[in-house]
Amino acid sequence: MSNGPAGHVERSTVRPYPETGRRGPIRTFLCTADGVPVDSVYDPGTVVYERHPYTSRTRSGDLVFVVAHGFTGDADRPHVRRVAGVLRGYGAVVTFSFRGHGRSGGRSTVGDREVLDLAAAVEWARGLGHTRVATVGFSMGGSVVLRHAALNPGTVDAVVSVSAPARWYYRGTAPMRRVHWLVTRPEGRLVGRYGLRTRIHHREWDPVPLSPVESVPRIAPAPLLIVHGDRDGYFPLDHPRMLAEAAGDHGELWVEPGMGHAEHAAEDALLGRIADWVSTRAG
Repeated sequence: MSNGPAGHVERSTVRPYPETGRRGPIRTFLCTADGVPVDSVYDPGTVVYERHPYTSRTRSGDLVFVVAHGFTGDADRPHVRRVAGVLRGYGAVVTFSFRGHGRSGGRSTVGDREVLDLAAAVEWARGLGHTRVATVGFSMGGSVVLRHAALNPGTVDAVVSVSAPARWYYRGTAPMRRVHWLVTRPEGRLVGRYGLRTRIHHREWDPVPLSPVESVPRIAPAPLLIVHGDRDGYFPLDHPRMLAEAAGDHGELWVEPGMGHAEHAAEDALLGRIADWVSTRAG
C-alpha cells in the first residue's frame, strides 16, 4: 500500500490559521502530503486558564490533543465525539477522519499511509498557535500515533496509545480474524464500504511499514503512555507489554481492569486521567 520507502513521511502543505483571538469550532479539509483531503475539526476547548475542579493543576490554552480514531471510526461517530468532549475540558482538541473513513477522501491503508493524515492534523494544530501537542490514538489510531512520533521526531510533546497492536498481521483472536477478512477479501471490502462507511484499499503493503513495537524506541524523549484493557477482545496483554518493554524508562503502561477495546471501552474517568497525565508531561 505504500508509495514510498518504508519509514518515509513527506511533509504536508497545511497553512497556519491566522490568530483571531477567541475562536469557535473550525471544520475544514486538510490536504496530506500525498494529496488526500482529510476532514478535520478543531475545538478550542472550554477554558483557557483556570484551575481544574478535580485536580490542583492548571488548564492552559497552549495544549491541544490530536485524536486518532480506530478502524471504521470517523470524526462524527458518537464515541469519537465523546472522547473529544472529555478532552476539551483540559485543552483544545483536533479530531479528523482517517483516509477512507467518513467524509475524508482516499482509501484506508489500515495504518500505513495514515501517518500522513495524522501529520497534517498535527501541523494544523501547531499552525493554530498551540505550543504543546499531544497525540492520542485508539486501536489502529494507537499504532499510527506510535509510528508518526517515531518517524517525525520533535513534532509532538506527548504520545498516548490506547488498545494498540504491537505487531502486524495478528490473527490470534476471532475479532481480528474478522478484521482480516474485511480487509483482504473483496466481499469484506464491500461490507466495509457500504456497511461501515469505510473504503479499504485493495493493495497489500509494499513495503511493510515500521511496526508499532519497532517504532516505540524511536519516540524518546517524548513521554509515552500505553493504555490497554485486561478484557480487550482484539489484542491480548502481550501486545501492550511488548510495547512497554520496547519503550523502557521513557514509557508508562496502564493495564485497566475490566476494560475492553478502544474508544467504546474508554470511560470518561479514564479519559480524564489520560488528559491529566498529558497536561503534566507534555512540554
